[in-house]
Amino acid sequence: MLARITSYALSGLVGYPVTVETDLTFGGASYETVGLPDNAVKESKERVHSAIANSGFAFPQKRIVVNLAPADVRKEGSVYDLPIAIGILAAEGELPKAYAEKWLMLGELALDGSVRGISGVLPMVIDACERGHTNIILPKVNASEAAIIEGACIIPVESLSEAVLFLRGLKRIDPQPFTAWSAAEEAHEADFALIKGQQAAKRAAEVAASGNHNILMVGTPGSGKTMLARSIPSILPSLSNLEALEITKIHSAAGLLKNSGGLVNTRPFRSPHHSASIPALVGGGSRALPGEISLAHYGVLFLDELPEFSKSALEALRQPLEDGFVTVTRAAAKARYPADFMLVAAMNPCPCGNYGSRQARCRCTQFQIERYRNRISGPLLDRIDLHIEMTEVPYTDLASKEAGEPSSVIRARVENARRIQRERFKQDGILFNSQMGSKQIRQYCRLDPNAERLLELSFNKLNLSARAYTRLIKVARTIADMASLADISGECIAEALQYRSLDAKYWGN
Repeated sequence: MLARITSYALSGLVGYPVTVETDLTFGGASYETVGLPDNAVKESKERVHSAIANSGFAFPQKRIVVNLAPADVRKEGSVYDLPIAIGILAAEGELPKAYAEKWLMLGELALDGSVRGISGVLPMVIDACERGHTNIILPKVNASEAAIIEGACIIPVESLSEAVLFLRGLKRIDPQPFTAWSAAEEAHEADFALIKGQQAAKRAAEVAASGNHNILMVGTPGSGKTMLARSIPSILPSLSNLEALEITKIHSAAGLLKNSGGLVNTRPFRSPHHSASIPALVGGGSRALPGEISLAHYGVLFLDELPEFSKSALEALRQPLEDGFVTVTRAAAKARYPADFMLVAAMNPCPCGNYGSRQARCRCTQFQIERYRNRISGPLLDRIDLHIEMTEVPYTDLASKEAGEPSSVIRARVENARRIQRERFKQDGILFNSQMGSKQIRQYCRLDPNAERLLELSFNKLNLSARAYTRLIKVARTIADMASLADISGECIAEALQYRSLDAKYWGN
């Protein structure tokens, strides 16, 4: 007997159907899996055998051939355990084959027959529903994740025996209710009201958040760089439905939603250690999984002690910072992941950290300082829109009982600036000023005469690159939006220029 059960596979964030063909014939008892299976799929033989036996069914003593079609695409992971087991039982006549073949099935089996959660459920369910596969049986722990797709009939199961009873019509399982998306009430431990002093740095952080610009903070140890960075999520606007869906797809593919479920409803904040490798940052591994830059999509990627990251890892960020996506290519897999994140980086001005300090003497030689700073290449520095210097906070500020401006007030201004940008770009397919291309800059970034003169003078005097020139205009456009100005004024250009002043001071550009 032959049974065909539909399952699914994932390539990056794109799903595609896989037909699990199970054929049982008389002859010597054997079990063979074909269709380019990886080791995890090959090992499903033992999991399926034990799961069937421990669920109270007799494992067929026949020649079993399992084919995963299309046969020319490599199959990975444990997602095919449940459909293989159901296919074997359907081919053996243990359950109605015609009814079983109407369902799409996903799930890993434990040896006792229980069904475990899998990675990548959301993008697979999205693609399946678009292709008309709306009847889906999957692990109960993944059900809330899949139920955010309207129109899908999600049947959650906890064990193989439960799935068999459902397919036999002996047990009623109600479909997982559709979960409508709603923005979460976010609670942040870090708040701008807790940051003492550093008014210029807080203003720069607000500008960066308003236009989704990248920001680099250079300052002595203890000046508040890390605290400011960790407070930035508290001033970012709530996620929209589309943003939340795209973030959730990435986290699902990375296997971060197995036990949580539902949409990710807060902006991600990722802070990898400086020992992180290139695959950890940009994605990779044998399965080309997303890295930290994709997990930070529509959120914040915080790189503390920036020069301590390996030079190759930092240089790998250049293309994603420019394009907003990353393509991960491996021998057995290729995937493209979105990576439109806000880069927040922090570094000391020198190896000992005391260069420019009013309280401690720098012990570094000029050669050590230059070598330390030059770990940040010019092309990478060019892609960071705002450069901020932070020094020690005076005692009077630290001892002050007066609370600073709270994040909720700043967030309202940021939301207003982003609302202006959404209205402006609603026909362009982008969301932020930082995403503007040459066409949008020509169309939306009109300069008044004072701004034009100041920009021309600065371009020649500061020897700005073409990239730095366009990024400076984008920042000025954001500053103008924060002031509700239709055109970019000279004051907007002047403030944007201040955020490029460290190029000359620290790197001699």
